[in-house]
Amino acid sequence: MAIHMLEPERKTLTGTFSSDALAVLSVDPGDTVIYRTLDAGWHTNGDGARFAPRDPMRDDGHAMCGPIAVRGAEPGMTLGVHIGDIRPGTWGWTVAGAWPHPVNERLGLSDAPEYMLRWTLDPDAGIGTSQFGHVLALRPFLGVMGMPTDEPGILSTAPPRRTGGNLDCKELVSGSVLYLPIEVSGGLFCLGDGHAAQGDGEVSVTAIECPMERVEITFSLHGDMPIKFPRANTPIGWLTLGLHEDLNEAAYLALEEMLDLMQTQYGYARQEALAIASLTVDLRITQIVNGVRGVHAVLPHGAIRTKPV
Repeated sequence: MAIHMLEPERKTLTGTFSSDALAVLSVDPGDTVIYRTLDAGWHTNGDGARFAPRDPMRDDGHAMCGPIAVRGAEPGMTLGVHIGDIRPGTWGWTVAGAWPHPVNERLGLSDAPEYMLRWTLDPDAGIGTSQFGHVLALRPFLGVMGMPTDEPGILSTAPPRRTGGNLDCKELVSGSVLYLPIEVSGGLFCLGDGHAAQGDGEVSVTAIECPMERVEITFSLHGDMPIKFPRANTPIGWLTLGLHEDLNEAAYLALEEMLDLMQTQYGYARQEALAIASLTVDLRITQIVNGVRGVHAVLPHGAIRTKPV
């Protein structure tokens, strides 16, 4: 299995998803890609300098590396994204208020002065320290991992979609496998939006936004695993994600996907799966800030010991 390197440079960077984008790299299932990424805002250092030149049509979203085509990937199949080592850079930032986002408007902070935390990150110690002395444990992950849907034209990176994208799910850490439904030939996978730490909800609209010094991704293809929304096998358990503009509907979609998973894995009937889910599955708010809200259902590893005979 081959190992490929992808650096953030003009030919490998994009700020949009598109089903007609040209792949910057083609890989086989089983291959590993080692990425270095910019932060979501296209910054090249902690002093605010931004990458240039940028295409105003295709580079107005999160800075992503890709797209990558996986040979043999076709609509109806599922892409496995095996997340290996994740190492953040040495700086990051978080902002709150000062711009017209629904969260800021609800909290009366749209017109407030910008509050920014500038973080010094120590990847070896797993600690971030702000200029004001806040100290937090790091738990790095990628906010954006996904592919275009089969819709025509250029797609924004802002809302998460059934094929992934701006999921902002803090559980997609090293050791996780993210599964995504494929809608276009090759898949055209992109990633970016490094987060050194984030709470469920991402309530200020930002995490500790940071570049990633190293992200290892290994790809797999699954022709016998039909799914409608992203799901993941993580260190804490199985996750199913529901995505919708309405938070209640997102929760129902996450639950429906979890019942599907439990029926497949344990052979449960639908009502049986619902009864056991009520005792073992947690519903968590993934994020409320991307227009399309996210809820993830979590089935912890070991929560279900055996299936009755």
